[in-house]
Amino acid sequence: MVTHTRIRQFNTKDTYPNQTLDNDLCQAVRAGNTVYVRGQVGTDFEGNLVGLGDPAAQAHQAMKNVQQLLEEAGSCLEHVVKTTTYITDPRYREPVYQAVGSWLKGVYPISTGLVVAGLAQPQWLMEIDVIAVIPAQGVGA
Repeated sequence: MVTHTRIRQFNTKDTYPNQTLDNDLCQAVRAGNTVYVRGQVGTDFEGNLVGLGDPAAQAHQAMKNVQQLLEEAGSCLEHVVKTTTYITDPRYREPVYQAVGSWLKGVYPISTGLVVAGLAQPQWLMEIDVIAVIPAQGVGA
């Protein structure tokens, strides 16, 4: 019996070629009616950074990724229940939260925000991970 589905599997040696890593991961996991989305940054799924030096542009790209991953898992932004946002500078709080908020208008998830010393790549200014649900009646219920 399958208890969960792994979405967009990858290996870190491909996504972090400048580091000596070899970990098997995925972008999201659907477990029952819950979807856990790995931390998303301003990099698209082809590995291109969007918004070098621009925390708002990176946040928009991260949320675009979140939206796509949730849809692939059978959910949508409307069903986000928790976000955790990481920023590398407290001055990024407003532009990042404004960008994220524009994607989650009317959703009302719980949210945690952290200022961190750095992320996995120095050009990343923010990262967001998300937990969402899949309603019993399906997407949009």
